[in-house]
Amino acid sequence: MGNPKHKFSKSRRDKRAAHFKLVRPNISLCARCHHPRQPHRVCLNCGYYDGRQAIAIATDEE
Repeated sequence: MGNPKHKFSKSRRDKRAAHFKLVRPNISLCARCHHPRQPHRVCLNCGYYDGRQAIAIATDEE
């Protein structure tokens, strides 16, 4: 195992964590029902993706 030859300063050590942050997911609107959804994903409100019905959505009407 390699061991460090010199002590890393706190500043240099903490720079490593500069990129560990939470990123908000991108949100776009569905072209059909204008419900927010993630890009390149099926709209969970209407079930459409790329202009076609991808999944069947059950309605509450009986």
